[in-house]
Amino acid sequence: MPLRDILAALILIVVWGANFVVMKLGLEEFPPLLLGGLRFLFVAFPAVLFVPRPVLAWRHVLLYGATICVGQFMLLFLGLWLGMPAGLASIVMQMQAFMTVGIAAVVLREALLPQHVLGMLLAIAGLVFLYPWGEGAAPVPLVGFLLTLMGAFSWAVGNVALKCAGPVSMLSLVVWGALVAPVPFGLLSLLFEGREQIMVSLTHVSLQGVLVVAYLSVLATLVGYVLWGQLLARHPVARVAPLSLLIPIVGLLCANWFLGERLVLLQWLGGLVVLLGLAVNLFGWRWLKLGFFTKH
Repeated sequence: MPLRDILAALILIVVWGANFVVMKLGLEEFPPLLLGGLRFLFVAFPAVLFVPRPVLAWRHVLLYGATICVGQFMLLFLGLWLGMPAGLASIVMQMQAFMTVGIAAVVLREALLPQHVLGMLLAIAGLVFLYPWGEGAAPVPLVGFLLTLMGAFSWAVGNVALKCAGPVSMLSLVVWGALVAPVPFGLLSLLFEGREQIMVSLTHVSLQGVLVVAYLSVLATLVGYVLWGQLLARHPVARVAPLSLLIPIVGLLCANWFLGERLVLLQWLGGLVVLLGLAVNLFGWRWLKLGFFTKH
């Protein structure tokens, strides 16, 4: 991988890993549904005026917007707002990898290999240890945990829908798919968060709030997905996909440094088991040929 792409990969890992901390900071400024609406409003505008519409049927664009933009982030923002720790959310969201494999096996009749089943079982075991067992463990509200898990499921549904749609410019799809989100986010915010809370949040926004929206819309969404699409276009999926293993590590470290989130040993072990499950899911049995499993 050339230096340019290595730097792009490092930027992507840091931007997406720190993304969960930025969301938490954003929820100090805005209620969750309003924050979701603002994020995708500024993803779509003014970019939609300059980026051509993706060469796809409208149903594919709408499905992408409904699952990846609305469903995923509405559930994730609500989970974080209800107290889900940012670092643990970065791990739980990676369950989308296993959910994508399972949905693809049912909908697309893709093969469900033993490595996928083993990886999923390891990840589920890891999730059990992520929950707060013992004194001093990071508090994890059950509803917030379940909402985050549902957000991962919505992401997985969007992944399968994207696969069904076929090859497409990711920048075009991200920008035009974002058009789907502001209206439902706005209506639900008006219904559940209220006009008064919306107006207070918008008229008393601080520099932190402005920077959060800019980060989420420009860096995490537009720049992030463009870099990801370029890496996939230039390199084999097997070389790019493992980068996702580093994102929750950055998420955990950033949550520890900037939010003071502390995990007990069992929760750290649970995170490692989830990542091991992801590695098995990605690499299958090839990892057995590495390190101590190699005969010399």
